[in-house]
Amino acid sequence: MTDLRIGPLDDLDDGRGRRIDVDDVRLAVFRVDDEVYAIGDRCSHAEASLAEGEVFDGEVECPRHGAAFDLVTGSPLSLPATKPVPTYPARVIDGDVVVTLIASDESEGEG
Repeated sequence: MTDLRIGPLDDLDDGRGRRIDVDDVRLAVFRVDDEVYAIGDRCSHAEASLAEGEVFDGEVECPRHGAAFDLVTGSPLSLPATKPVPTYPARVIDGDVVVTLIASDESEGEG
């Protein structure tokens, strides 16, 4: 488990994603109002970058085939995706976005 400082919350565009590469982990970090979310950046259907997707109502839509994923749980919300993407704890500390590099499914012993 590693905490990664992404940078100031104010540097993230509201309602947009940003791809962050750390070692062998590709993250998509999203700001929605003053909340932040981090999920695996690869769509589980076609490996497109979810950071490039459209964000609405707590979900992100894959730009390639339109599969939607819940930003909190990583669960697929529409076809063609049927498998979830990993999620990572994200929070704001002293104005900076911090993501913990342990997938939520790994912390539950399923990863």
